[in-house]
Amino acid sequence: MSRPRRWLLYGAAATVLALVFAAYLNPHRAVELAGRVWACF
Repeated sequence: MSRPRRWLLYGAAATVLALVFAAYLNPHRAVELAGRVWACF
């Protein structure tokens, strides 16, 4: 895997982790999001 692609994947993973952490700072939002995802199934 090339170096720029690897850094892009690391950046995307860090962004996803930061968004998940930010979502859990507000528990109401996390529960609402989980309910919306669950409603898809």
